[in-house]
Amino acid sequence: MTAPGSIDEVQAMLAGEGYVCGRALATVVFLGLRLGRPIFLEGEAGVGKTEIAKALSAALGRRLIRLQCYEGLDSASAVYEWNFPAQMVAIRTAEAVEGTDREALTDELFSERFLIRRPLLEAMSPQPGGAPVLLIDELDRTDAPFEAFLLEALSDFQVTIPEIGTIRAPEPPIVILTSNRTREVHDALKRRCLYHWVDYPDFDREMAILKARVPEASEALSREVVAFVQRLRTEDLFKKPGVAETIDWAKCLLALDMIELSPQVIADTLGAILKYQDDIARLQGSEAARLLEEARAGMAPA
Repeated sequence: MTAPGSIDEVQAMLAGEGYVCGRALATVVFLGLRLGRPIFLEGEAGVGKTEIAKALSAALGRRLIRLQCYEGLDSASAVYEWNFPAQMVAIRTAEAVEGTDREALTDELFSERFLIRRPLLEAMSPQPGGAPVLLIDELDRTDAPFEAFLLEALSDFQVTIPEIGTIRAPEPPIVILTSNRTREVHDALKRRCLYHWVDYPDFDREMAILKARVPEASEALSREVVAFVQRLRTEDLFKKPGVAETIDWAKCLLALDMIELSPQVIADTLGAILKYQDDIARLQGSEAARLLEEARAGMAPA
């Protein structure tokens, strides 16, 4: 599929993949595609930052390459590694053959044959169907040196392998960076990107998301689920439920053949929407009944 020609087309394209987004986010995506700029998405966990990369990949027919960040991630692990076991086998084989050309062997050992491409190098290599979607997920889990490396890599869309040389992307990948904001990402990296804060959706948008992702759920059940989760987010919780938890909870309720919420059902299925014991303990007893009553009272009319 060719790149969308307008913001409305972006919204329609993503909606076709089950991703419902507002105009502000659609505008950032449109500009990122049009200008070839990386897109930096910040927000709480579970609000749909990662999903937009998946939806873009599916809608555009491009390969999705994901770099999952973690503490201690370095440039070598993100770009390439040498296949040392295979290299050792090649060395042992060469030693068994008389008259081996050592210089030719060295060149062979550090060639494409023994190169293991990691996500960044893979994203800068030619791909069938066009430039891939490169998802750099949870960048806030890494450290400043890796950010500095990314700053250079994303500026020129090239990486250098000492034994081979510089590899430049024939076509820049579509880059999506996400952060849960467990720490601040350096301004220098943010300035290279188009920025958007992905917030929790309002009632109507969350209803639209649930309808797209869990279409088998009834209107009545969906409205109760969304109203309860929205009310729950106003509580002082260690981790507020995201849209991902709303979707998971609705699927759990359907699996239990529930047609409406009740305090007992909520207590039985809290593990689908809350992930910390302290938060779950707060909703035991009459608290779940109170929140459900308040959610129903504040629910928008159908």
